[in-house]
Amino acid sequence: MSLGTISSYPGNPRTAKAQIAAAYNGLTIEQKDFDLHKDRDEAFYAKFPLGKVPVFESAEVNLFESSAFGYYAALQKEDSTLLGTTAAEKAQVLQFVLFAENEISAHLGAWIYPLMGYYPYLKPAHDAAIEKAKRGLDALNKILLTKTYLVGEDVTYADIAVVTALVIGFKTVFDKSIRSEYKNVTRYFTTLVAKKHFKEFLGDIELCETPLKYTPPKKEKKETKKQETPKKEKKAAAPAADDEEPAKPAPKPKSKLDLLPPSKFIMDEWKRMYSNNDSDVAMKWFWEHHDPEGYSLWKVDYKYNDELTLVFMSNNLIGGFFARLEMARKYAFGSLVVCGENNNNTISGYFLIRGQEVPFEVYDAADFGSYNFVKIEPSQYEEKKEEIYKYMAWEVEGFADGKIFK
Repeated sequence: MSLGTISSYPGNPRTAKAQIAAAYNGLTIEQKDFDLHKDRDEAFYAKFPLGKVPVFESAEVNLFESSAFGYYAALQKEDSTLLGTTAAEKAQVLQFVLFAENEISAHLGAWIYPLMGYYPYLKPAHDAAIEKAKRGLDALNKILLTKTYLVGEDVTYADIAVVTALVIGFKTVFDKSIRSEYKNVTRYFTTLVAKKHFKEFLGDIELCETPLKYTPPKKEKKETKKQETPKKEKKAAAPAADDEEPAKPAPKPKSKLDLLPPSKFIMDEWKRMYSNNDSDVAMKWFWEHHDPEGYSLWKVDYKYNDELTLVFMSNNLIGGFFARLEMARKYAFGSLVVCGENNNNTISGYFLIRGQEVPFEVYDAADFGSYNFVKIEPSQYEEKKEEIYKYMAWEVEGFADGKIFK
């Protein structure tokens, strides 16, 4: 018996959610290829105002979210265990459906689609997407340490939703290195996709060997060659000058910070001291060697603490900021921490920076404007020593999480 028809572009693993769920319930769902450029007419928009695919059509209901028509297919058999058998199991199934959408599909899309050319490639956003996707994989890996299936002792719609969300990752970017890092997820995925109904609609999954990487558009390279060619022709046509020295390349511009007077305080030594010793030993060394003329201390506070929600999301904000400070790594050290709890937390900390001003290498970061940097004058050091120690040692009251820039 056919439950309805899914319209989508070919090879979309989102359509498999409903087809696999229907197969477990002894039903079928037809699939029709859909051309977004040709097939989106007024009748389509009347049924599906968002204008996106996949969509599900039947005599009983029209649906435009793949998780919804997968859920609809799972509901079709009264004694089916796909949605759990108890209230607790049903809640867990829903939890993993939402997890698949929000923590896997969304972040894998932001990771992979720019590499495929579907979205613009912006390195900071791309790096953040990879970090978020790996956070989800890490959580899933821990959950699967002692489990074969996510809910109960057999396949549920939770497994269908999560496995279909993982397909694109295992095909395109989860190479041997990543698969070895998330062994439980890999074992789970390969076990499930080998099952009859999964294999029927997902096909044979060829695991990624060479991950997709960003390649700048070819057009940019061609334009560069066109600009270089005339210069070469002109040189060939010019009168010979055997004793003329070739033009020397312009010297590589230096950071303004490299032109500052030498300092007795060596940043790399401080970073090693901080990394390899207890906080009390490291901070004692810091104050003994600190050069207030060559370096400055700054109190840093996030400007929009009232907008922060979950602690891990606040910590991810710090990670994103640090990722965009790569140019400053040679000249700065910082400790930012999240204090408080979910939906009531703050971001603050201290930075040590070469020179007496916030340099270009720091303020050029895209999210620098979201932070207040207030300079601590040498006359304030004594009164601030204890507070600085607590931020460096992560002993601030209410400490929940944090990151070190070094």
